[in-house]
Amino acid sequence: MTAVTLRPVARDNWEAVIALRLPPEQRGFVAPNLYSVAEAQFLTDAEALAIRVGPVVVGFALYAFDEDDRQYWLYRLMIDEAHQRRGYARAALREVVARVRAKPGVTQLALGYKPENSAAEALYLGEGFERSGEVIGGEVIARLHFPPQEPSA
Repeated sequence: MTAVTLRPVARDNWEAVIALRLPPEQRGFVAPNLYSVAEAQFLTDAEALAIRVGPVVVGFALYAFDEDDRQYWLYRLMIDEAHQRRGYARAALREVVARVRAKPGVTQLALGYKPENSAAEALYLGEGFERSGEVIGGEVIARLHFPPQEPSA
């Protein structure tokens, strides 16, 4: 499998990002990418990312710092319908986790998913996220806790 890379949504790829589509049965699970790219402009320390395999944009991810609970949240993760079931979501999730974990003082990454989205639940729980017992806006909240970072030498 060609490596998955994450690149900021920018002038050269934003149209490819907003052209990505989910299959009909998944469309209620994730906000449209156009909305998410716009929303990123108003979030703290937001990273709107094109998920690429080689030169091809296959998905989109968005994470940001939430001022209310002082935690990082993965707000969006989606793979285009033509590129699903190839391990791209898992690889992209691992890249996002590594980026957030590398930030100083960050102790966890949170996310929410619709309870009926069994594929997302399997992905997130399989990567170490744990259900928190919270439900916000109809979404199950899961959190990945990071071990304390070693002080720099």
